[in-house]
Amino acid sequence: MLVVKKFGGSSVADKERIFNVAKRCIEEYEKGNQVVVVLSAMGKTTDGLIAKALEINPNPPKREMDMLLTTGEQVSVALMAMAMNSLGVPAVSLNAAQVAMHTTSAYGTAKLKRIDTERIRHELEARKIVIVTGFQGVNKYEDLTTLGRGGSDTTAVALAAALHADACEIYTDVDGVYTADPHIVPNARKLPEVSYDEMLEFASLGAKVLHNRSVEMAKRYGVQLVVLSSLTRAEGTVVKEETKLERMLVSGVAADKNVARISVIGVKNTPGIAFKIFNLLARHNINVDIIIQSIGREERKDISFTVAQTDLKDTMDLLLENKDSITAQDVTSEECVAKVSIIGAGMTGNPGVAAKMFEALSSANVNIKMIATSEIRITVLIDEADVNRAMRTVHDAFDLAD
Repeated sequence: MLVVKKFGGSSVADKERIFNVAKRCIEEYEKGNQVVVVLSAMGKTTDGLIAKALEINPNPPKREMDMLLTTGEQVSVALMAMAMNSLGVPAVSLNAAQVAMHTTSAYGTAKLKRIDTERIRHELEARKIVIVTGFQGVNKYEDLTTLGRGGSDTTAVALAAALHADACEIYTDVDGVYTADPHIVPNARKLPEVSYDEMLEFASLGAKVLHNRSVEMAKRYGVQLVVLSSLTRAEGTVVKEETKLERMLVSGVAADKNVARISVIGVKNTPGIAFKIFNLLARHNINVDIIIQSIGREERKDISFTVAQTDLKDTMDLLLENKDSITAQDVTSEECVAKVSIIGAGMTGNPGVAAKMFEALSSANVNIKMIATSEIRITVLIDEADVNRAMRTVHDAFDLAD
């Protein structure tokens, strides 16, 4: 049996936790299984590296940022291999170039293209635990690249798919997927199972348990995931194609504060303008979520949409530089906003779900700025200051408490 285990930064934050993870992996190894371990950087290492970079250069080149940030995972895997060896178990650490994990060349947001598995298989056949750097790859220029924050989850799922692993376990500082963030909603309930589609919405809409691209990849290649705690032995949440449980109307509530609203004011009310705006953003790898277009007036209309706060500056710069070509009279932005979403495969074909959510928000005196829907989610944009109150109110309205 081949098992891939991924541990986040908080799970390897210090010596004690590194040895805790080492012992848990050795337990698996001593059952006779082959073990591949994927690690994030220790604790807040990545945040510290970003801060150092910005001290040197407020606008550092993305290639150099990737060169810097990939050092964090290399520290983790080397220390883990040392810990395992000190416990009498052979282990080897490998970075993305040594594996190799081939990616596109979009520094900071690279996507995995393929993984060479020969080196890993060779080390596994020598009965070693193989410890691989998460979050990173290597492009056609042999430069190191990163997969975006949370990319270690994607590394683990990709390895599980490439190696045809029997299990892929994602260890975090929580013991599964909850109906809401338990730090914000104390009576949130842990879900024993969740579908890929629901988990993808959770991940895309602010739940920090799994990276959204890892869920997409798991669904595409049929990799069943289990989300577990690295600090306890509690049962986790299984993420798979179909769940055995009766469909709940709403599975959970998620919030995302990494949001900004942008309004493109007074563009010409003619065909092709929306294409020009969003094609411009797409060419620069800027993702857009909620979109609202106003009713035309005097041959003009307004288009508003949301982007990640981290993309705000680039988006505003692009739109202002191209203000004339997109026929905009003005471009404005708002940062102190957040998204709150309800997610659930059971929402399909059940009228009144949106009304119930809006009623709950109204009763809590929360104003809605924008709305977006899909078959299994409803998202509203609200003031950031109202997020926690909104989550608790909506969570109670759908009886999701433990």
